[in-house]
Amino acid sequence: MGEMTAQSMLEHLVENFADNTTEKKEIYRIGDLAREFDVSLRTLRFYEDRGLISPKRSGSTRLYSNDDRVRLKIIILAKNVGFSLIDIESLLKVYDDDSNEQDVGYLVSKFKEQFTKLTSQKEELEHSIIELSNAITFIEDKA
Repeated sequence: MGEMTAQSMLEHLVENFADNTTEKKEIYRIGDLAREFDVSLRTLRFYEDRGLISPKRSGSTRLYSNDDRVRLKIIILAKNVGFSLIDIESLLKVYDDDSNEQDVGYLVSKFKEQFTKLTSQKEELEHSIIELSNAITFIEDKA
């Protein structure tokens, strides 16, 4: 596939994320994206307040572009895999820069770092489940 920029890599990553049956439009309203991504209007306003997405305005109506929609896909995918808002902001900066090879390395390191973090949390959770199961067995045996 040749050399990819971090921007194109993120676009390909989120390409099939969310409801692909959604009709492609030039402009989306806040309700359109809230339904497509199963998020609240408040969530979308929060992302706007944080500067993660920047819809245009027509009066008080927010009008989201296809670029805003891709950014929202990146935000939600990153959130779903446990990235913090600060990490998401840095991913979006890389996306906005139509980056170079160094930024691709940054993406790889951030995703590997998150993978390691989630794997560790999974191991801790599995250990807790075993201990809880043992406690339930002990309590039931003594009851």
